[in-house]
Amino acid sequence: MKLKIRLTGLLLTLLQIIIAQDKPNVVFIAIDDLNDYASCMNGSISVPTPNIDRLAKQGTLFNNAHCQAPICGPSRASIMTGLYPSTTGNYLQLDASNIKKGSVAASKAIYMQDYFEQNGYKTMSVGKIYSGGDETEFFQEFGGCFDRAGPKPPQRMNYDPSVMPNKIGNTMTDWGAFPDYDNLMPDNKSAMWGVNKLNQNHDKPFFLAVGFNRPHVPWHVPKKWFDMFPLEDIKLPPYKKDDMDDIPEMGKRVANVPQMPSTEGLLERGEWKEVIQAYSACVAFVDAQVGLVLDALENSAYANNTVVVLWSDHGYHLGEKNRVAKQALWERDTRSILIFKDVSNNSGKTCNATVELVDVYPTLLDLCKIPVLEQLEGNSLKSLMKNPKKKWKHPALCFYGENNIVVRGDRYRLTQYEDNSLELYDMKKDPNEWYNLAKLEEHQHIIKELQKHIPKEWTPLSKYTGYGINEYFKQKSGWK
Repeated sequence: MKLKIRLTGLLLTLLQIIIAQDKPNVVFIAIDDLNDYASCMNGSISVPTPNIDRLAKQGTLFNNAHCQAPICGPSRASIMTGLYPSTTGNYLQLDASNIKKGSVAASKAIYMQDYFEQNGYKTMSVGKIYSGGDETEFFQEFGGCFDRAGPKPPQRMNYDPSVMPNKIGNTMTDWGAFPDYDNLMPDNKSAMWGVNKLNQNHDKPFFLAVGFNRPHVPWHVPKKWFDMFPLEDIKLPPYKKDDMDDIPEMGKRVANVPQMPSTEGLLERGEWKEVIQAYSACVAFVDAQVGLVLDALENSAYANNTVVVLWSDHGYHLGEKNRVAKQALWERDTRSILIFKDVSNNSGKTCNATVELVDVYPTLLDLCKIPVLEQLEGNSLKSLMKNPKKKWKHPALCFYGENNIVVRGDRYRLTQYEDNSLELYDMKKDPNEWYNLAKLEEHQHIIKELQKHIPKEWTPLSKYTGYGINEYFKQKSGWK
């Protein structure tokens, strides 16, 4: 009799959950600084990522997705507001509390989680979703950011920025096997907080955001992840010593990050393979944390009624163009991973159309049958999930600093800087962006076509832009 009562109670609980779920739930997974090394992305280096790959096989992998800014603050601001930096003035680094400051458009923005709340959702978050955490209480429940850099080793393990000539500012660039166990890592704590929420009963549809910090520097994870990548087996990314010879001076200035390692410096010190090893170890580690969340979802009552989206806020150079950094407008910095899993049977698809992270917001609304906001500047990708080969007319726009922009088409990639200097690359013939075609007469018509997509009006750089600005932007803006 007791067993019958318990089973009846369980069935009633499940029925209540199903009735409450007239709209699908959302699991929203963000990964910091992940470039195209994930094995499903077919990058120049392939790191085994079985859990990210599993999600890609269950949904749609957008293989040519690009961020709106190659640094976390403005990229995440754009994703969460659905607005371009040229509209908000958020071109450079800023924390979460300043996203709505600096322009009328920014002040009127409706954050993604707020709009889901307005449409009956319970919102929960853990880890890094906004740059700066949840200090303004964006989500109804927040599990914390923990210490995003992770436990502190007794001393810096490898990289001492003081050896860099003309060093400006500081960097957390460092690597090594530390700490001893996964459960000492902030990302593992974030994953387990998400797992706990998926094991609970919810009386309304939920929006659960889980933000992971690795592979952001410092590249510290337990030794077992380093052991997966022996130094003798490490493959180095493509590198051309004279790669920067045809780059305009403004392009060099915008991409200048003297506080970060250079490829030349790593080669001199014999450390380039160590950097690739450490980054790969961090990618493998964070993939395992993603797997914990996906396993919990698949074993929960919400397995069949939850939309999953996984994205990285931008890419990262690991030696290409003599730099180990983000904060530039080349493909390696702007290309991001983007995967959607719908509640329908749109599984195992790869879409090569050029899409943007600003498309995430309208796509989620479309998949969850929530009215679309007119102010959003992205486009729903739902039709591409049904037909990945559908003709797509929208290029991707990426910004870094006011009046510096990339227009990424299906084949060609145009960068225009504030002094109107240009870079143009044929990404089909030259995926490494080694040969700037901008001065060749036969390509001027391509440049003109891509320039049609550059915004006619630009909101001035937000005065609330904060930490992390390099010296070029400090001098340019007059800030000290």
